Amino acid sequence: MTDQREVVVTRWPGRAASAEGELAGLLAAYHLRTQAEKGETVADADGLPDRYRAEVLDPLAAFVDGVVLVALSGDTAVGCLVVTAPVGRRCEVKRLWTDPAFRGRGIASALVSAGLAHARESGVRTVQLSVWKWRTGAIALYERLGFTVVESWDERDQLACMERAV
Repeated sequence: MTDQREVVVTRWPGRAASAEGELAGLLAAYHLRTQAEKGETVADADGLPDRYRAEVLDPLAAFVDGVVLVALSGDTAVGCLVVTAPVGRRCEVKRLWTDPAFRGRGIASALVSAGLAHARESGVRTVQLSVWKWRTGAIALYERLGFTVVESWDERDQLACMERAV
C-alpha cells in the first residue's frame, strides 16, 4: 500500500535538506532507468557515465547554479526536478522524476508547475526541456502543461526538444 499523505513541493536544500540521500536515490533511479531505456543497462550508480554519477554523488555541487525542487510526502522525497540558471531570458527544466510508487498523484505536474513559477519569478521568458521520444507519457504531460515541440538544439538521436513561454 502506498502512502496517501499530501505531497508538497519545496526547494532543496532548505526544508528538504535532510533528504539529500533520498534526492541522490531519485537521481540514481532516473539515470539508471534512462540508461536501461537506451539499451545501456548498468547495475548501479557506479556504472553511470561520469557526468550523471557526479549528480548522484553530490547533487548540491552538480546543480549549484540551478534550483532543485523536491516533492515530499511527509519527510520522504518522492520526486524531483531541476531548473537551470537562466541564460538570457531562458532556462531549462530537467531530471523530472517521480518515485514509481507515487505516480498517478499529480506529483510530476506539481513539480513542473513549481519549476515554471520559479522561472517566471526569475525573469525568464522561455523554459526549454529535452525528453527522449520514447517517453510518450512525459511528452503528453509536457504538452498538457503548454510545452510544444521545437526544432532540436541537441544532436542526440531520439531526443525531442520542447519549450513554452512563462
